[in-house]
Amino acid sequence: MFERTLQLIEKETLEKMHEKKILLVGIGGVGGYAFESLIRLGFQDITLVDSDSIEESNLNRQLLSTTKNIGNFKTEEAKKRGEVINPKAKIKTYNLFLNKDNIEALFESHYDYIIDACDTITTKYLLIKKALEYNSKIITCLGTGNRLNPGEITITTLNKTYNDPLAKALRTLLKKNNIPLNIPVLWSKELPIKTKTRAPGSIVLVPASAGLQAAYYILNDIKKNTSSR
Repeated sequence: MFERTLQLIEKETLEKMHEKKILLVGIGGVGGYAFESLIRLGFQDITLVDSDSIEESNLNRQLLSTTKNIGNFKTEEAKKRGEVINPKAKIKTYNLFLNKDNIEALFESHYDYIIDACDTITTKYLLIKKALEYNSKIITCLGTGNRLNPGEITITTLNKTYNDPLAKALRTLLKKNNIPLNIPVLWSKELPIKTKTRAPGSIVLVPASAGLQAAYYILNDIKKNTSSR
C-alpha cells in the first residue's frame, strides 16, 4: 500500500515509521485527522486515549463521526477504521480521561512520540511532564476553536505563541512547575472570532489542518534523523 509513499521518502524512513510507538491523546477534531494521517503514512504501533463517545454535534468536523456510529466510543471507532485501512496496525485503546491518577499506568509502555490533541490544560501539563521524564518527543495542539483559516495553523514553540488563551494558561502552569516553554506546539496565528455563546464554535478546516500537521511533525522528524546518519 506504500508504493506511492516510497516515491517521496526513503524505504529506511518508512521502516522506521513502522517501528515507532505513538501515543495519541484525544481523537476529536484534531486527533481524528492526526490518526488517519498516521495510519495512511505507515505508522503501525499507535495507542489511543479518549473518554468520549461520538455525538451528533461532532458531525460537522470530526473525521470519525457518522450518523451511524453516534454513541460509540471514539477510540473503538478509530481502531476499527485503522485496522481496515492497514490490517498490520497494532492499535491499543484506552477509554479514559487521562489524569494524575491513571497516567502512570499508561506510561508503563515507552512512546517515541506523543500527540496531545486533548482540550484539558492539566492533562496537557501531565503529558509534557511525562514526555520530558521519559525522553519522548511531544507535539501539543493549542486552540483551534472560533477560527476559520486552516492556513494559519503553524508549528512553533509555546514561548513564541500569542493571542491564544489556551497557550497562555499552559505557559503559566509550566512556569509554575519550572518546565521550559520551548515545547513544540501547533498554534493558529488567527485571532479567535468572538461568539455569543461560551462553547467555542468550530468547523472542520482548522482542526483538520492541525491534525495533518501533527502527523507531518513526526514524519519530518523521523525523515530528518534517518537521512542525517
